[in-house]
Amino acid sequence: MADITRRLGWRHLRGAPTAHIRHHRGTKLLHDGPGLSFWFRALTAAISEVPVDDRELAMTFHARTSDFQDVSVQATVTYRISDPAVAAARLDFSIDPDSGAWRAAPLEQLGTLLTETAQQHALDVLSRTPLSAALVDGVTAVRERIAQGLAGEPRLPATGIEVVAVRVMALRPEPEVERALRTPAREQIQQEADRATYERRAVAVERERAIAENELASQIELARREEQLVDQRGTNARREAEEHAAADAVRAEAEAARTVRLAEAEATRSVRLARAEAEGAREVGEARAQAQAAWLRVHADADVATLHALTGTRLAENLPRIDSLTVSPDVLTGLLAKLGHQEQA
Repeated sequence: MADITRRLGWRHLRGAPTAHIRHHRGTKLLHDGPGLSFWFRALTAAISEVPVDDRELAMTFHARTSDFQDVSVQATVTYRISDPAVAAARLDFSIDPDSGAWRAAPLEQLGTLLTETAQQHALDVLSRTPLSAALVDGVTAVRERIAQGLAGEPRLPATGIEVVAVRVMALRPEPEVERALRTPAREQIQQEADRATYERRAVAVERERAIAENELASQIELARREEQLVDQRGTNARREAEEHAAADAVRAEAEAARTVRLAEAEATRSVRLARAEAEGAREVGEARAQAQAAWLRVHADADVATLHALTGTRLAENLPRIDSLTVSPDVLTGLLAKLGHQEQA
């Protein structure tokens, strides 16, 4: 929409760079071009504003396939007005000199023209295509057919319109049909998932079986090795017992031999000791006998009194020690009497 200001019966228009302005006064074209800015009188001016930028036209329409299934098509057409003079001559792009707004709805007319033309070509291609093929390749086919149809439509160049691009975003069947079509695919996906699950479980079971077999084989091998170890330990124990028995036998034989040798030595020593003792005893006996004989010979020549004195002396030597001796008169009288008789005898 153009920007128009008022000044004392005059109007000033300031256009946008993307808007083509055509200013007529009567049959004379005064201004023609994009982004113009000028003064004009409202009573004598006829002004048109034609947008020359790229515009997007979104459209949604329904079609029917060859197998009588309804589908909805969502598409977008990008277009521009390439010839503003032709477009202004074919469509009403005039603006109000006071407000700058379009007096008619030219863009709606362009949208209707493009939508009906695109829908016509889309219906044509979908009416000859089954639903399954339309869902697989329908987007590309519909886009190409709409682009070709709009490019070959003679009314568009005659109106100054150029189609820049065509896009088809979606081609969808009715919700019930879509759910019905999804069911086999979902079932197949579920079957694939179940098969993958079963295969994974089978692989897991196989791995568990292999692990169990490995564990069993390991246990069997361990048991076999334990049996060998027990046998080896028994053999070692027997060998050790035999070696200990042999060592004990050798030790016992050595101890017996040593005991025999010690006994023989002790016996020899005892015999020698006995002989030595006997020899010593004999020599002592002979010495004693000689001493006794000498003693007897010495005492044979002594008188009786001397012998009595020696006897008393020897008796006194063998008596215990006497610290004090008390002699009563009676005892002394008897001793003196005995001594007197002995002297007389």
